[in-house]
Amino acid sequence: MGIEMLHIDKSFGANDVLEDVSFTVTAGEIVALLGENGAGKSTLMNILGGVLQPDKGQLLLDGQPVRFHTPADSMKAGIGFIHQEMNLINDLPIYETLFVGRELTRHGLVDHAAMRAATKEIFARMEVALDPETMTRDLDASYKQIVEIARALQMNARFIIMDEPTTSLTQTEIERVFALMRTLAAQGVGIIFISHKLPEVMDICDRYVVLRDGHFIKAGPVAETTIDELAAAMVGHSVRTARLQRERVLGEVVLQAEQLNAASFHDINFAVRKGEILGITGLLGDGRSELFLSLLGAGENYTGTVRVNGQPIKLRSPQASVSAKLGYVPRNRKENAIIADMDVLDNGTIVSWPLTCRAGVINQNALEAGFAAQREALRIKMGHAHDPITSLSGGNQQKIVLAKWLATEPAVLILDNPTQGVDVGAKEEIYDIISQLADDAVAVIVLSSEAQEIIRLCDRALVMYHGLIAGEVSGEQLNEHTIMALATGGGLATAPNDSAFSGGDKESTI
Repeated sequence: MGIEMLHIDKSFGANDVLEDVSFTVTAGEIVALLGENGAGKSTLMNILGGVLQPDKGQLLLDGQPVRFHTPADSMKAGIGFIHQEMNLINDLPIYETLFVGRELTRHGLVDHAAMRAATKEIFARMEVALDPETMTRDLDASYKQIVEIARALQMNARFIIMDEPTTSLTQTEIERVFALMRTLAAQGVGIIFISHKLPEVMDICDRYVVLRDGHFIKAGPVAETTIDELAAAMVGHSVRTARLQRERVLGEVVLQAEQLNAASFHDINFAVRKGEILGITGLLGDGRSELFLSLLGAGENYTGTVRVNGQPIKLRSPQASVSAKLGYVPRNRKENAIIADMDVLDNGTIVSWPLTCRAGVINQNALEAGFAAQREALRIKMGHAHDPITSLSGGNQQKIVLAKWLATEPAVLILDNPTQGVDVGAKEEIYDIISQLADDAVAVIVLSSEAQEIIRLCDRALVMYHGLIAGEVSGEQLNEHTIMALATGGGLATAPNDSAFSGGDKESTI
């Protein structure tokens, strides 16, 4: 009993996306579908989900040939699809969002009470504390993802496709989702798990299938492979896992915060120097994103002092931040960093428009020349500059977001979850870009919920807990155990230097 996709081909014009790809999943099995952005994973699953039709090949369900012409056909066959791009309606309460297209009725009328009760039941099963009447727009990305998962579970699907379901979740939420996945598998549900987080694959999956450039590469039991072997199969060569810190002579303090307070954060003190990579981490709700949005003039008002190059400054708008040579790459690229209706060039230059404007006219030649330089420096894989930004892979979209900020030549670049939703190869390329920025004397601040990312990339890190800086870690203390202890309310034996968190006046060498 299961799904068999045999010898699948799919092309878009002259672009061969899948060529002779086969994939299977049986009832009660959790299978990882792995590959870089652009490897063909989403296309293969869109064929299974009825979104796309194959050019060649055969699809079998429980040994019988089937063809799904629409997503509704796939859903009726018992296949649930949690898409990478969330498809929620922000203007509805959660319980209505959960039942869109499948509303419960009584005497010909929508039964709101029954839908609320059913939503409470599924959330209780998931151990999620959400009010069904909360408006969907009021949820952050992690809880929107939980609602997507709840929708699939509510359909009682026999097979569930999970396309990057944990990208925006905390570790606690991930563990909760994994517990549900194991429960469903034990009940005979087959699960296809698409993820770039290879430790998660090792934790939750029974078997793996690797695609690269639209071709089947290898498959096998997860218990018989390693993270390094999976990464190498995905990108075609071995992937680094060692720490990326290197010796640098640090310059003077560029950005310093003193006693910052607002609703989401309290008593914040930190400093970052030229050539330093400072990590800031914690769990969901720790206040790190809110802190930097406020500091950059795009969040809640705060009290306290921010100094740029030693001078007190109050940034009251994102435009003022650009003028102060501060750049910010926000989290959730699709929601906050790219403009889907604009082309690649406009997305990669929009921040520079005011900088090239004279007498109300944008210097298009200067923009295009600057973008071409960034495209080459960042090794962006793309077609024409006027192609839609959505035509690029996730990793290359993220490079476009980086390009638009690097074009402003920032003195401080703040990166909020900079590798969220990108594959292992693109992640390493972005790490190289960040390291090169530090080599070029840019002060870099990396906000990340991935402890391993902070450990590999950053010179030191501040760990936040409920809006406070719980501690600073560096050297041997920069490890997952210490970070998690601080992020969950524990402490360090030795308190950090509260005056400037290792950002004093003397020159330092890492």
